[in-house]
Amino acid sequence: MANMRRVGAFAAFTTSAALLLAACSSGDGDTTDPTDSPTNGEAEQSAEPVTLTWWHNAVAGDNGENALGDYWQTVADAYTAENPHVTIEIEQVQNEDLQRTRIPLALQSGDAPDLFQAWGGGELASQVESGYVQDLSDTLADDIERLGGGVSPWQHEGSTYGLPFTFGVEGIWYRESLFEEAGITEEPATMDELNAAVQALKDADITPIAVGAADGWPAAHWWYNFALRSCSQEVMAAAGVDRDFSDPCWVQAGEQLEEFIATEPFQDQFISTVAQTGATSSAGLVASGDAAMELMGQWNVFVYEGFTDGTDEGIAALQDDLGWFPMPATDGGNGDPSAALGGGDGFSCYVDAPPECADFLSFIVSDENQMAFTEATGALPVAPAAADAVSNPVLVELAQVAGNAEYVQLWLDTSFGTNVGGAMNDGIVSIFAGTGEAQDVVDLMTAAALTE
Repeated sequence: MANMRRVGAFAAFTTSAALLLAACSSGDGDTTDPTDSPTNGEAEQSAEPVTLTWWHNAVAGDNGENALGDYWQTVADAYTAENPHVTIEIEQVQNEDLQRTRIPLALQSGDAPDLFQAWGGGELASQVESGYVQDLSDTLADDIERLGGGVSPWQHEGSTYGLPFTFGVEGIWYRESLFEEAGITEEPATMDELNAAVQALKDADITPIAVGAADGWPAAHWWYNFALRSCSQEVMAAAGVDRDFSDPCWVQAGEQLEEFIATEPFQDQFISTVAQTGATSSAGLVASGDAAMELMGQWNVFVYEGFTDGTDEGIAALQDDLGWFPMPATDGGNGDPSAALGGGDGFSCYVDAPPECADFLSFIVSDENQMAFTEATGALPVAPAAADAVSNPVLVELAQVAGNAEYVQLWLDTSFGTNVGGAMNDGIVSIFAGTGEAQDVVDLMTAAALTE
């Protein structure tokens, strides 16, 4: 598989982070409706009836609330009202099942949905090189220019194969009331301070950190962050291009993870805990107050809300008790302490999808619909014109961190692609399970790279 143009992507992520910082400004912003949004107008359409199939991961939480899923239905209804020859059939699929099973199998079988969730990076590059994804470079040129640097992860060898609708960074979510109960008065800024907070919570008989290790990637993100602090930006960028993991920083990341796991910061049975489904998931434990912290991306505030009773009062009470801070700094290492790990969500069109797929994707990410998306869900948009619609104070803080970051590194499994990324995640989970060591992760990644 050919390698991604990672150097350009790093510059673009810095630009995207700066755009996110604009979300911190306090504009009044008109309330918008998806029905007001124009389409790109460049995709040639037919007057004949067309059915678009659309797979996304916006599923309902335990309380049945599904703000993003409801919003996507509103967008589909608005588009079909303007284009009555189009019918849109939506399937909502849980994230892990969608990304790891449903989409890969559908693409390989040749029976894929027209529009599907895409996370960019090496994973998308592999899909492109297998001939599964439609080139949108010319069809959606205006949208690509308007959205700017945030599009970079959906580009491969100079062409664009998808568009993002949200982008952000990850850090540690926490329950302020549990910190107060344990006597923690400041957000940890270093690993020593995080370790002290973990001990204070255990002394107060509170589970310090929840992790959904059964899903693989939530556990792996701890290693990613240690790697981000251990490895320089140059080493990170080079690994994304040539898959060279010979720098000792990669092993150092695993050793730091081993040391952290040895402090026993996670809940009982963490290796069999899933991330987002059910009350005993890692998100469910934090939402219920049964665990104090979780390392997760910007989207998790909405996952937590799905575990409330769904009322405005219940959601407001949760939001009032949620805090967030960046991954703490580690001792030593060549990584920039302000660097952040992040990524986004987007959509791609199947290679054989009709022209209406690209036109509908343009409709989804228009400035008007990006603002409506943010107002309906509270999530971070990609379009600079929609930045003022961000109102959640925690997400405003998160956007500030992204804007001040030296650079934002794409999720490593996404950056390195399915083959290397999958081997890496497997090795990291083995460390969590106590069956693997730091060197094993690097050996698995190197071996997987040799098969490409």
